[in-house]
Amino acid sequence: MTKKKVCMHGVPMDLGRGHRGVDMGPSAVRITNLGKAIERLGYPFEDRGNVPVEISQRLTSENESARFLGPIAECCGLLRDKVKADLDAGHFPLVIGGDHSIAIGTIAGIVQHYRAKNEEIGVIWFDAHGDMNTPDSSPSGNVHGMPLASCLGYGAPELTGMAGETMLKPENVVLIGIRELDKGERKLIRESGITVFTMHDIDRDGMASVVAKAIEIVTTGTVGFHLSFDLDGCDPEVAPGVGTPVPGGVNYRESHYLMEAVAKSGKMIGLEMTEVDPVIDTGNKTAKFTKQLVLSALGKRIL
Repeated sequence: MTKKKVCMHGVPMDLGRGHRGVDMGPSAVRITNLGKAIERLGYPFEDRGNVPVEISQRLTSENESARFLGPIAECCGLLRDKVKADLDAGHFPLVIGGDHSIAIGTIAGIVQHYRAKNEEIGVIWFDAHGDMNTPDSSPSGNVHGMPLASCLGYGAPELTGMAGETMLKPENVVLIGIRELDKGERKLIRESGITVFTMHDIDRDGMASVVAKAIEIVTTGTVGFHLSFDLDGCDPEVAPGVGTPVPGGVNYRESHYLMEAVAKSGKMIGLEMTEVDPVIDTGNKTAKFTKQLVLSALGKRIL
């Protein structure tokens, strides 16, 4: 990736998850001195602070099938505008969450910038979960299980219309690391036509093969791809402090390989890291790991 200015936005969002913890993710990552490390890679860097988010204890959800939908949509709209402004100015957006519902705002901003040029984007969605629920299918009503579906046009209009029209084409989307799906998600994933690489695929074929196929898919017919990285896609051994940990995930080196391959492609147009929860972490291990993954995605090499 060219040495564009990296603009970081914290999004202390926990409304999509249902309980506190991940709202402290941006602070936990900032404590690692990520900005200074990015500057040492040769990038200009600016921390643009946090996007305002309502506090759940001050709210009453009126829609139990999509809890706190209004405040989540409001925050995502603010994030969308900030990400679009970064890209319009020629900068690179780095978003740190917060629960994964924030991806709706990040992707909306990227889509608006590139659609103004009649260009489409790809998305690599790294996650233990599909995030393909809708208000009709979700067992919990938690919106952090709905963002990818929303970006593909399924779900609440407040979210699906965040960019004015359907944000993503299914042929441009790849899921990596999946190992826990709800029944409704399985059905929608099959119907949607997106590409999915589960942990079974990674075990069988290896991360190098999976990532090569993923990058080819998301860069075919697109201007480049956004990487939406949920830390729970990694195994709890290496990332214990996440919103919804699931055993049997991607290991330390496989995670870094993904980021190194992304950097080598030169096609990443946005990056977000989500679901860091310092409340259940050990010595800020997950935030420190997040920092190292971001650096690998921005081009840090072993040699």
